[in-house]
Amino acid sequence: MEIYLVRHTETICEKGICYGQSDVDIAEPFDTVFKKILNHLPSEAIIFSSPLKRCVTLAKYIQNNIKTISYEEDKLLMEMNFGDWEMKNWNNIPQEQLNPWMEDFVNIRVSNGESFVDLHERTAVFLSEKKSKKINYPVIIVAHAGIIRSFLCHHSSIPLKNAFQNKVDFGQVIKIDF
Repeated sequence: MEIYLVRHTETICEKGICYGQSDVDIAEPFDTVFKKILNHLPSEAIIFSSPLKRCVTLAKYIQNNIKTISYEEDKLLMEMNFGDWEMKNWNNIPQEQLNPWMEDFVNIRVSNGESFVDLHERTAVFLSEKKSKKINYPVIIVAHAGIIRSFLCHHSSIPLKNAFQNKVDFGQVIKIDF
């Protein structure tokens, strides 16, 4: 299966804000960036998107500009749930909470949120569901840095603790074969 992983473009959040599953919008204007993204995508595909509007806005643009076989929003593709840290500045999260998580973000859950293992398991469920359908078209997945890093860990058998070795920029397109 040919998969194009597409990260949403920059959000309206100021730098340093932990926004995880908060439904924040993307910064405008975005037409020029969206057009550049299209240049890296197939002209015909199945599109899956996180239901968060920063992804949906881009996914709908792609849907309107290529031959779309099908389009689906899937909660499994949502960014990591940062629970009590959502919409807080990283610098304002108490060190006694942040430090243990920074040392083992893979296994430690944020209070009322997820760990990276939880996110990775969601990605595995998504992949398993799609593989069972034997998809014969390219797949475009519009999602978040955490989800894309998880896909790359699945694809390349990278240990989760090394997930951040995969740099994933806003608006970046990464093609993989699964």
